[in-house]
Amino acid sequence: MTTWVCKACGTQYPEADEPPGACAICEDPRQYVPADEGQVWLTWHDVVAAHEAEVRDDAGVLGIGMSPSFAIGQRALLVKSAAGNVLWDCVPYLDDDLIRRVAAEGGLAAIAVSHPHYYSAMVEWADAFGCPILIHEADAAHVARPDSAVQPWSGETHALGGGLTLIRCGGHFAGGQVLHWSDRRILFTGDIVQVIPDRRYVSFMYSYPNLIPLPPSKVEAIAAALQPFGFDTIFGAWWGRVVTDGSDVVRRSAARYIRAVTEPGLPS
Repeated sequence: MTTWVCKACGTQYPEADEPPGACAICEDPRQYVPADEGQVWLTWHDVVAAHEAEVRDDAGVLGIGMSPSFAIGQRALLVKSAAGNVLWDCVPYLDDDLIRRVAAEGGLAAIAVSHPHYYSAMVEWADAFGCPILIHEADAAHVARPDSAVQPWSGETHALGGGLTLIRCGGHFAGGQVLHWSDRRILFTGDIVQVIPDRRYVSFMYSYPNLIPLPPSKVEAIAAALQPFGFDTIFGAWWGRVVTDGSDVVRRSAARYIRAVTEPGLPS
């Protein structure tokens, strides 16, 4: 038997002789089944054989991606805190060389994933490093490959030590979480808070590929959840998606978004 990987989103499913009938992540309105080829499944071996790890510095934090790009194309980040390394978000790739590389950096004390689109191969990573996976309980139903390493947390914040705190923002997913690193005044957001091409702003959506906006109340809740935490830099989900002047960017972006969806005319 093998584990199966959805080609469209990169989610890894449990071992089985045959692939699942459908990918629950892609059938959700926040993702999609590609119209041109439909639901395509790959074995874990096929994914690993066709790709290699891309490990490089991204604005002072070690990033881990895949080459060539696969599925949604996000990169993970290795957050090296005094309480141990945390892998922020995850990618659908892992091989022996990458295990050795991460081990040389100090291994992993935990994996924390912003939302279900990036759960990908988180269980594969947790098995390799013997560490827990921290997700918010509101998103636990979206775990496609159940495992004892998955440890959902409840409430609005969860301290990891070393200046690291998980914050439930909701929005894109009910349990959408971000990671605040007080020692370096960094906020890691995946696309719960989306870094956009105009780096003066960030944005927020219920579904990015299908262009479904969030109601103003959800954006207000994200801004309120982040207000107590000071941060200068925001790391988004993809290579180079980094914003400075972070706290102010979130504040004025939330205000602009709410104006755009509640007031006549275009935002300025």
